[in-house]
Amino acid sequence: MATEIKVWQIVNDKLELIETTMIETGRKETEDLEKWIKSNPSILGQDILIIGEQVSTRSGTVDFLGIDKSGNLIIIELKRDKLPRDVLSQAIDYASDVASWDVDKISEICTKYTGSGLEDYLNEKFEDIDLEDLIINKTQRILLIGFSVEESLQRMIEWLSNNYGVSINAVILKYIKTKSGDELIARTVIIPEEIEKERIRKRQFQVSMSDEPGNYDIEELKNLIKRYLSENRTTPRRIRDILLPLCLTHKVVTREVIKKELINKEEAEDEGKAGIILTTISREIGIERRDYLRQIIRYDKPNPWEKENYRLVEDYKDLVKSILEELKNDEDV
Repeated sequence: MATEIKVWQIVNDKLELIETTMIETGRKETEDLEKWIKSNPSILGQDILIIGEQVSTRSGTVDFLGIDKSGNLIIIELKRDKLPRDVLSQAIDYASDVASWDVDKISEICTKYTGSGLEDYLNEKFEDIDLEDLIINKTQRILLIGFSVEESLQRMIEWLSNNYGVSINAVILKYIKTKSGDELIARTVIIPEEIEKERIRKRQFQVSMSDEPGNYDIEELKNLIKRYLSENRTTPRRIRDILLPLCLTHKVVTREVIKKELINKEEAEDEGKAGIILTTISREIGIERRDYLRQIIRYDKPNPWEKENYRLVEDYKDLVKSILEELKNDEDV
């Protein structure tokens, strides 16, 4: 049997079933529900932030785009009444597109909705996480919201989750208006949150980090660095336009110098936001597979979690200078 919620109110020591609908009380299920969810996303589950609304994908528009504490994106679909079985294929279609999105695209969506970039918003809302350890969009989750659910859809959700570990769940809501006029929303979920969180945790893996430099010959090193600095992402651009030029003009570049330059270049509004950006640059250089960056850039580690005193290896200064000039000429063409 499909999940449903029934509520009784105790009136004069007797139970009275409440069967009020939102329509009967003049509430608009879509508009009012969206407003309520935005005011307190915790109704969707623990540690979920909404970072986008009416987000376009190649297959249609996602009602809400969320993110959790592990960096997983959440496709959130709302339905006015009963969740039909075809909402599942629609949500999977959205998720298949969202899976290809990089951090820069996600940050643009977050900025449009919240007024803050993704790094800033996560740092503000999830104070107990380390951005350097966060893997953005490694896994996608699907969350279906409605006031009831078709039995076949519930069966498919449970089958996909239990047998294949698909991150999918349904939140079933119940609108209640008591005899005294109080309005309440009750909820239940198909898959218990504890089980869902444990399955997500098991699928997570940490990006391998390292301080070991690469050992490429000069031609391969040049190709790797040029290709990386040409990527259409914010962090490679900041390394190209800010960190490397600083390293070419300073023997040692401290964190404070980098933060000031980020502010001067209008990449950050203040030192706090500049520090968050520097964290992402630091993490990028420390990713194991980016050993070609560590072959040309060295740094100290006063703490296991912090890099300081960035500097270019003397033998590669001319190489870096020529790559930056080539990239600038390519842009001018």
